Amino acid sequence: MEIEIATIGGYEEVGRQMTAVRAGDDIVVFDMGLNLSQVLVHDNLQTEEMHSLDLIDMGAIPDDRVMSDLEGDVKAIVPTHGHLDHIGAISKLAHRYDAPIVATPFTLELVEEEVHDEGKFVVDNDLVEMEAGETMSIGERCELEFVNVTHSIIDAINPVLHTPEGAVVYGLDKRMDHSPVIGDPIDMKRFREIGREGEGVLCYIEDCTNANKKGRTPSESVARKHLRDVMYSVEDYDGGIVATTFSSHIARVTSLVEFAKDIGREPILLGRSMEKYSGTAERIGAATFPDDLGMYGHRKSVDRAFNRIMEEGKENFLPVVTGHQGEPRAMLTRMGRGETPYDLEDGDKVLFSARVIPEPTNEGQRYQSERLLRMQGARIYDDIHVSGHLRQEGHYEMLDALQPQHVIPAHQDMGGFSGYVDLASGQGYELGRDLHVTANGNVIQLV
Repeated sequence: MEIEIATIGGYEEVGRQMTAVRAGDDIVVFDMGLNLSQVLVHDNLQTEEMHSLDLIDMGAIPDDRVMSDLEGDVKAIVPTHGHLDHIGAISKLAHRYDAPIVATPFTLELVEEEVHDEGKFVVDNDLVEMEAGETMSIGERCELEFVNVTHSIIDAINPVLHTPEGAVVYGLDKRMDHSPVIGDPIDMKRFREIGREGEGVLCYIEDCTNANKKGRTPSESVARKHLRDVMYSVEDYDGGIVATTFSSHIARVTSLVEFAKDIGREPILLGRSMEKYSGTAERIGAATFPDDLGMYGHRKSVDRAFNRIMEEGKENFLPVVTGHQGEPRAMLTRMGRGETPYDLEDGDKVLFSARVIPEPTNEGQRYQSERLLRMQGARIYDDIHVSGHLRQEGHYEMLDALQPQHVIPAHQDMGGFSGYVDLASGQGYELGRDLHVTANGNVIQLV
């Protein structure tokens, strides 16, 4: 059986992920993502109303025209998890393919919301729910399997396409968390089995976000302990405390809500995406929040919540807001500009339970946001976080578990691939032979 891999997006940057695997006449597409930085540099860009070709030309979504070079039919579109760099282009591209979108429950809910908000295209692909540990047939000779992984969003999986020539493992995005705050640990037992059963692993496509960093990525339980320590340390402060984190990081949001209660403050979730992700997780039973937890996304309801906080006393509340990357229209940035009823004063604490994404647009916006906050007297508590991506020792463990015949680094630029190339070379892989450093728009024939 011929096996080809089209590296469509995410092989020259962090963002707009998309990969297609052709096994004989059957094709499976993994991820259709958005490059957020290409959107954020434009002020008030409404992607919902834009044509896919315009978004392709500006580098915001994958250029999927290379799909015409693959001889076969798309049988499934498989997003690995609900981050926008993996699902943000589904509403623009999925309608081109007569194939179902197959995903875990939380991811599928987020895809459905993206499709619902789309203003340019009608996306009527079937939505198929599949849990980690389950399988489905792809054509007559292949099988798709979901393996549970841990990431900075719940319900993440690594899909595996089992072919007669061996398994193709799509390894985006994960960290090795054996004590997660929400959900099950990473299923390393299953990865080791896949590496040793049948024809083994033909190809492993790996997330290289942190491949240049030594050591091992800590568990989310480590971030939880760090966050608890910081919040308990400011328990006696009688002014304002504000926290921000990734809206999609449900485990972190639940920790913030819990620790706010512990230090005698009422948590309130503020911002459109904060309401969206936490509300969705609660609705499908993936997370449990207190019955009285306020979640507000609409601008007027957010301002009403801020007015209530100011009237009843900032010392009684913990607003958990959007804006950890300094996004211009997010809640924290608006607070820094003085555009909300919430008054920041000398000594007020701002807790960043997130790292800035290492990309020039984000770094510039985050710097600007922090400057605005400090100008109002805020004290910044930074980097209360652990990454959702493997570092070098995690990559070593995955290669050891899977023992793939071929390896393709992804989810970085050429500089970001260097650490992974060094690691894989040390394990006997050779550039151009079985270690394939590629670019967007290429097709690699493995069999």
